Amino acid sequence: MTQSAQGTTPGPVRAHALRNREHILQVASEAFAESGTTSLNAIAKRAGVGAGTLYRHFPTREDLILAVYQRDVQRLVDSVPDILAEHPPLDSFRIWFLALADYIRVKHGLGDALYTAAAQSVVNEAYAPVIAAVTVLLRACANHGSLRDGLDPGDVLLLMGFLWRTPATDQGREQAGRLLDLTIEGLRPR
Repeated sequence: MTQSAQGTTPGPVRAHALRNREHILQVASEAFAESGTTSLNAIAKRAGVGAGTLYRHFPTREDLILAVYQRDVQRLVDSVPDILAEHPPLDSFRIWFLALADYIRVKHGLGDALYTAAAQSVVNEAYAPVIAAVTVLLRACANHGSLRDGLDPGDVLLLMGFLWRTPATDQGREQAGRLLDLTIEGLRPR
């Protein structure tokens, strides 16, 4: 029996499966942003894959939601260097926290799916990379002189929680901007 017949997947097939998985995650992320109640079958159809392909990668709805959550958090964390390369530190701080707020609003739209015991483990694992990203932003702002040195990243993350409590409307965005200005004033060097 050849290795393929024994279940070992050759490289090109594995690469195709990884592309399928990533495509499904991208489509699912967009679909969940529109509605946290989107069905797996609707996501498979939208991704242009069969339901069997989706279920092979993500046997349950919770598996898909958690994979989307992990992928999106990692992308957000990974975006910090690029944002800092393109914008001054304080602007980067604003941009990144507003993106985090948008993401958290979507996450809250997924409701109970992110509050199971298995999900809590994944959510808790995401905390450290997010704190690391906040640390990088705070360090850049402190080095630039736009925020004071020595701010605790966990405290700042908790403080910034107001951003995802404002509605995703024009008035909510205006309010978030005003509150962000007030918060930044409190974080400036004394």
